[in-house]
Amino acid sequence: ELVLKVRIQNPNLRENDFIEIELDRQELTYKELLRVSCRELGVNPEHVQKIRKLPNTMLRKDKDVARLQDFQELELVLTASDKHSLFRVPTLSERSGYNKKASELTY
Repeated sequence: ELVLKVRIQNPNLRENDFIEIELDRQELTYKELLRVSCRELGVNPEHVQKIRKLPNTMLRKDKDVARLQDFQELELVLTASDKHSLFRVPTLSERSGYNKKASELTY
């Protein structure tokens, strides 16, 4: 596995932490990197304008992804369209810690 650090590029956030993702070294493609990153960050892949290897290199193709090394830092640069539709918000029942029985209690 290749371990990468990924975050969403957003200079307006005070805290914009990276998450670590794992990619199978046999499937090091741009498409797979985009798929896994978006799934882990809860972003629609259609809203990703580009993937940037920090500090200033744009990833464009499979060969660029194949050259990545463990713990390199990447950012997803999102399109500036409707900001409300960029993130997939989980429903209440999908959120961790949701207790259906507790939600049905009445006082």
